[in-house]
Amino acid sequence: MAYFMLHLEEELTPIKIVEELDKYIIGQQDAKKSVAVALRNRYRRRILTEKIKNEIIPKNIIMIGPTGVGKTEIARRLARLVNSPFVKVEATKFTEVGYVGRDVDSIIRELVESSVRIVKEEKTRTVEKKALEIAEERLLDLLVPAVKVKKSIANPFDLIFQSTSGDRQNQTETNWNEGSDDLSKRSREEERRLMREKLKDGELENTIVEVEVEDRLPSNFPMMDLFSGLGGEEIGINMQDLFGNLLTRKKKRKKLPVKQARKILVQEDVEKLINMDEVISEAIDRAEQSGIVFLDEIDKVAGSENSKSGPDVSREGVQRDILPIVEGSTVMTKYGPVKTDYMLFIAAGAFHFSKPSDLIPELQGRFPIRVELQNLSAEDFKKILTDTENALIKQYTALLATEGVKIEFDEEGIEEIAEISGLLNDNMENIGARRLHTVLEKILEEVSFYAPELKGQKIVINREYVKNKLKEIVKNKDLSRYIL
Repeated sequence: MAYFMLHLEEELTPIKIVEELDKYIIGQQDAKKSVAVALRNRYRRRILTEKIKNEIIPKNIIMIGPTGVGKTEIARRLARLVNSPFVKVEATKFTEVGYVGRDVDSIIRELVESSVRIVKEEKTRTVEKKALEIAEERLLDLLVPAVKVKKSIANPFDLIFQSTSGDRQNQTETNWNEGSDDLSKRSREEERRLMREKLKDGELENTIVEVEVEDRLPSNFPMMDLFSGLGGEEIGINMQDLFGNLLTRKKKRKKLPVKQARKILVQEDVEKLINMDEVISEAIDRAEQSGIVFLDEIDKVAGSENSKSGPDVSREGVQRDILPIVEGSTVMTKYGPVKTDYMLFIAAGAFHFSKPSDLIPELQGRFPIRVELQNLSAEDFKKILTDTENALIKQYTALLATEGVKIEFDEEGIEEIAEISGLLNDNMENIGARRLHTVLEKILEEVSFYAPELKGQKIVINREYVKNKLKEIVKNKDLSRYIL
């Protein structure tokens, strides 16, 4: 898997990375180039000798721009390109040590959990075929249970005295049982063969079988409530795992359809086939070498020179707590120690009321690359609606198609939606591309509500249709009453 990851990164040149990001994010070429170089540098570092490799650390990035322009999406899509562990956290959720709030080390613990999940999913894909085969055999055992043949029991006195008559009688009974066993075995094999064919053809999906499942501790188990306030997750302890291992897990029998029983059996067999020690070892290595941490709202903890009291008192403390993990430190997790030296940190913020220079100098020095993202124009909105892989128009068209309603957006209708979205952002709080969601929801509100009754109809969304649905909003000065 490590070879596959290296080969994948080798294929992803900076130009190709930007091309992939262009499929989902419109504009923001400077930011895309910065993250593309950061990702490519990881590949370059991996193929160096150990001596020089250990000296090269990632060049962390600060993205500056208003909400809704693609900061988070760029980082998330970057991680997905190479299946890197990724975690997004908001700096405002953390407080200085000694205040009520989350511990910054939990960022790394979340990243490691993400890495374990990714590696486990990859390992699962390699063994699921074998697990399915084993599960099918177990299902056949449930559908065609073994026939229990009563075996003859020798008379204990015959065994003691070696009775000749007893020996003859026992021999006769044994021969009879062996013949019965052979007949029963052949009959069972034939029945099993027929069941296997039916199972393969999907004829037994609703047949009820009785399976033995593990009776796991419920999430509301009293002991969980007792320890929930002790911050177990903050010290890398999963209370559910801890008490689940200490207390005996009972098994209970449940009657389920074959299609549900198969899922349970496959999951059990996958767990047996996967070596969790290997998963954890690989996950820690991937988190350390390929992990991406996205620190959103970093501007909210960048206090200005005038803020020395009140709610701003702990802002500098939060920055100083974040600093060690960005600089490079070792964080204890439930899977073992994890180093943060080679993780890539991408910070982001609008910086409306502060500037990057308001961050403490030590933290500024750990984010040497700064890129500014631009506000989105009406032309950008039009491209977002139509050109991206996950275009909103494609999403809404597909959603309403499930009800048998065909929605068609014409060119002028799309232009009107883009223009009104830009106007609303100019006149109100600028929320970037998220404005398109609110506008489209308003335009298609009535169609979505009556969709089951409109089955088989075709609805064209043109300029007049858009204007008609939004005319009250555009005319009314108090726009916030109607739309975000």
